[in-house]
Amino acid sequence: MPHLVDYHCHLDLLPDPQRAFADASASGIEMLSVTTTPLAWPRNREFAAGSRNVRIGLGFHPQLVGEKVADIAAFERFAPEARYIGEVGLDAGPRYYRQFADQQRLFQRVLEICANSGPKILSIHSVRAARQVLDLLERYLPASAGTAVMHWFTGSAAEARRAVAFGCFFSINPRMALSKSGASVLREIPLNRLLTESDAPFAEANRGTPSRPGEVQRALDWIAQEKKILPDRARQFIDGNLWALEKRSC
Repeated sequence: MPHLVDYHCHLDLLPDPQRAFADASASGIEMLSVTTTPLAWPRNREFAAGSRNVRIGLGFHPQLVGEKVADIAAFERFAPEARYIGEVGLDAGPRYYRQFADQQRLFQRVLEICANSGPKILSIHSVRAARQVLDLLERYLPASAGTAVMHWFTGSAAEARRAVAFGCFFSINPRMALSKSGASVLREIPLNRLLTESDAPFAEANRGTPSRPGEVQRALDWIAQEKKILPDRARQFIDGNLWALEKRSC
């Protein structure tokens, strides 16, 4: 049976992180647990020690740039140890737009660090900023330095095509199906570039109920529906895409 894949979740932000990591390890689901600050890296690495299916991302969330910009020194220190980078990127939403220039400078620095310590797999946030994210990726992340996975992508169909041309993968969660542009974007992404994610605990499974790590079946069903294949076939593709991505970025 092909593996289930949850390629973007936040195990360390659940109420009992140590238990969350233990449960994730026992589940057998192939996971990428991202962090929002580089200072969380050492503790997360301890929680995941010995796990065969839980990966840890070294992150610097764009929403935290305004208050934690000095933490880039910790990111640079830990980067040589990290194969996975995330969550990083840009957020041009109303609450964070005032820090957007700082975000761009810091994301550029993140990419430069990755280019000098790669190859990496990067899980990337791009809220209202897909064009700017792609501009920076194309300029500062050589193909030999890593592969970008666009997390919860909400850009346009044209931006999705541009990301595909650059070599990006996309991690899909069921909330994307609720947006008007979600299906049109998904149609632009080849099956061999798709992964699934829960974004637990942030992508609500139902209104008021936080998603849980590994809750990706609805995303698989939506991919199957839009690509006109059976859900089991979608699961096979996602599993194969995971191993192709990781082989390509090693």
